[in-house]
Amino acid sequence: MKLVRGAWKLLVGIKDALVLIAMLLFFAGLWAALSARPTPTAISDGALLLDLDGTIVEQPAEVDPFSVASGQPVSRQYRLRDLVRAIDAAKDDAKVKAVVLDLDHFQGGYPAALAEVGDALGRVRESGKPVLAYATAYTDAGYRLAAEASEIWMNPMGGTLFMGPGGSQLYYKGLIDKLGVDVHVFRVGKFKSYVEPYTRTDKSPEAAEADRALYGTIFGQWQEAVKKARPKAQIAPFLTQPAQVITAAGGDIAQANLKAGLVDKLATRIDFGKRVAGIAGAGDDKIAGSFDAIDYDAYVEAHPAKTGGAAIGVLTVAGEIVDGEAGPGTAGGDSLSKAMLEGLAKNDLKALVVRVDSPGGSAFASEQIREAILQAKAKGLPVVVSMGSLAASGGYWVSTAGDAIFAEPNTITGSIGIFGIIPTFENTLKKIGVTSDGVKTTPLSGQPDIIGGTNPQVDAIFQAGIEHGYREFIARVSQARKLTPERVDEIAQGRVWDGGTARQLKLVDRFGDLNDAIAEAARRAKLDPAKVHPVFLEKKPGWIAKLAAQFARKQQSDDSDAAGDVFSRIARDRRAVFAQALGDMRRMSGGAAIQARCLACTGLGPAAPSPADVSLMDAVLAKLAL
Repeated sequence: MKLVRGAWKLLVGIKDALVLIAMLLFFAGLWAALSARPTPTAISDGALLLDLDGTIVEQPAEVDPFSVASGQPVSRQYRLRDLVRAIDAAKDDAKVKAVVLDLDHFQGGYPAALAEVGDALGRVRESGKPVLAYATAYTDAGYRLAAEASEIWMNPMGGTLFMGPGGSQLYYKGLIDKLGVDVHVFRVGKFKSYVEPYTRTDKSPEAAEADRALYGTIFGQWQEAVKKARPKAQIAPFLTQPAQVITAAGGDIAQANLKAGLVDKLATRIDFGKRVAGIAGAGDDKIAGSFDAIDYDAYVEAHPAKTGGAAIGVLTVAGEIVDGEAGPGTAGGDSLSKAMLEGLAKNDLKALVVRVDSPGGSAFASEQIREAILQAKAKGLPVVVSMGSLAASGGYWVSTAGDAIFAEPNTITGSIGIFGIIPTFENTLKKIGVTSDGVKTTPLSGQPDIIGGTNPQVDAIFQAGIEHGYREFIARVSQARKLTPERVDEIAQGRVWDGGTARQLKLVDRFGDLNDAIAEAARRAKLDPAKVHPVFLEKKPGWIAKLAAQFARKQQSDDSDAAGDVFSRIARDRRAVFAQALGDMRRMSGGAAIQARCLACTGLGPAAPSPADVSLMDAVLAKLAL
């Protein structure tokens, strides 16, 4: 019997060892597959296919593996610098016969990001290489890119209408009053409109004035860019009298677009594919409309950023600024502070560029990030700020650490002001017969009391704190920009500016993109800009995140929604309103006590809501379905 038991244990041990070896081999193979990087020689001839089925962002958020596993749709986020690098590489790559834009599921990006990608596409077209665009219906953002194409194709059943920036904003004051919620707002700045949805039923005259100026400038820049790219296109009638134009065409939007020169060809996707195949080669699968396509992700991997020369650190402050830790796409105060300090300790950095693409958020986290950046100055490193699409409120707070600030003409910046929101529910509870009482030893006992309400002393303390924070903000801007506090206060007040106006107001030094800022940082460090390379101070995604992203891309390509006509595109864009509303409630009840955040920025961004708002919406809808 002992012999049998011994043999059995041996067999079990061998089995366990084989299973362990198999698992190790599986994960080793998986890691090798994820880590493998295609080389330029591995890329076959064809058309570089930019199937932009998502948004363009500064820093993509990590894909949630649980969302992918549960089958929830995950919107793709394209890193701006990767996209521009791939397009620029394609311009001089003999293997790339054409660049193809598929914009049927494009969800947009902020104006500065669209302009940068559009400029890159324009460089390809100017080189003589074909750039072809296709969509069933182009959005404003999609057309900004398509305008740079040498050929714009559209489905004859589709059509393009231009919306322009702006639209309705949700206001919750009426609902809050019905629920009996008492929203305590502490603010400084007559243009600091972020709190208005919770305190008003409509937009204040000051906020409307500021938004009209901002939106008008940004939309004017969009029109100028489109006219420059397609000077013969008759866009004006579609902006000023769209109903008359479409009615005159018998309701055929596509034909109206063609007649006005907005598009070059009305044809099916199959016909478009045949046109591309005539340039880049037909696909081997012999499917009608197929062509030799170069995969975008493989092309990006095959053309990494340069690595030679001295190291210039790049700290990316992207997304909402929040307290504590946060993943990519959100600027966590602890996370970025740690990344900055570790980057200084572990890398032989010669200068620092702070890339800001944020609407703001927590004032505490903004100051925490700024203080970490100042450690680079303490080590004698030049610090240059590069503003992307957004550098407003907390984003501008962080920017005050720079020796020089670069921005784009359509960067959204300013919004120098802070606020705090504390909701209390004493009146809500009274509606259902619930009251509160207790013994208090000081005026601050149990405060802020969300069930019993705040008292006048607490309100006075919070307002004083907000005013102190505003003075701190003003002082930082005054010192950094060499302006008097009185002048900063005059142009602050929470007002949002476009990059061109911000430069006139001396809130920005020069126009330029990230590469221009890196070159300036190199010059300030007395280095040759051609002999430096960026070191991005950010956590690299782990293998689980990489695997989840690959599965999400595969799932998205298999399950993507039908493109639909122009009306379908408009309806899809409006679905984001629900997610935005839930996000507004989350930010009111769970945000930092003192915040520096921009509201006007949301009206200029992509149609897709933030990943955090989508996750909240999915959770709410799941509960409602139970």
